[in-house]
Amino acid sequence: MAEPTGATGPAVPSQLRHAEEVMGTVFSFDIRGGEPAAVRAALAEAVAGLHTVDEVFSTYREQSQISRLDRGELTIEECGPEVAEILRLCAEAERLSDGWFSATYEGRFDPTGLVKGWATERAALRLVEAGAAGVSVNGGGDVQLCGVPGPDRPWRVGVADPLRPGGLAAVVTAAGADRLAVATSGTAERGAHIVDPRTGRSAVTDLVSVTVVAPRLTWADCWATAAFAMGSREGLAWLESLPDTEGLLITAGDEVRCTGGLAARLG
Repeated sequence: MAEPTGATGPAVPSQLRHAEEVMGTVFSFDIRGGEPAAVRAALAEAVAGLHTVDEVFSTYREQSQISRLDRGELTIEECGPEVAEILRLCAEAERLSDGWFSATYEGRFDPTGLVKGWATERAALRLVEAGAAGVSVNGGGDVQLCGVPGPDRPWRVGVADPLRPGGLAAVVTAAGADRLAVATSGTAERGAHIVDPRTGRSAVTDLVSVTVVAPRLTWADCWATAAFAMGSREGLAWLESLPDTEGLLITAGDEVRCTGGLAARLG
């Protein structure tokens, strides 16, 4: 639901783009600068890492570690180390959201609401570690940005308007930020798929979308989901309370509500 728009002006000399189908969606990479051989090797590692994450955490694969863990066939200690990390992050997300983000549905552990953002962020950081000057990784509409696409040229991300197909509700700029993530949860593309943890049913609120802007996509993705389940009034107040976090909430009545610091991130 968000697309990096790059910036105006000529492209930097070194640019690498790649799209990979994995986790039931498409991950798009836009990489600027860095030593070409090192960046290509890091991209191959990042893509392989996404497939590994899918193999480990997919709830649709009967033999994935997370499915076997849920059935009691494996212990956490017998799983890969990333499983314990995801369990810790899910517990932290549930605590910080007062239970509005949950990785337990109908008695089953399902961390997919956190895993995609975490995996996207991890892929972006692998490319930064390899020396890329600017990285944009778009995981199914949620974007992790690092560095810059060129001198004095920040990354810009368009936020889709859920009530006007093809239109933009806003454009977020990463100017002045080494890292910035943009995540959107809503009903426009996938219907009523967000669960209210209190009832176990689809969340019924006055919202059609919530976009969260924060440094890390791991959290931005979780917070967008939690705020949507809360509804516009409680969700906006909660996002305002989080450090380094801004939100754009759109109601079914076409009312736009924003956190106080969001304006500084628009442009």
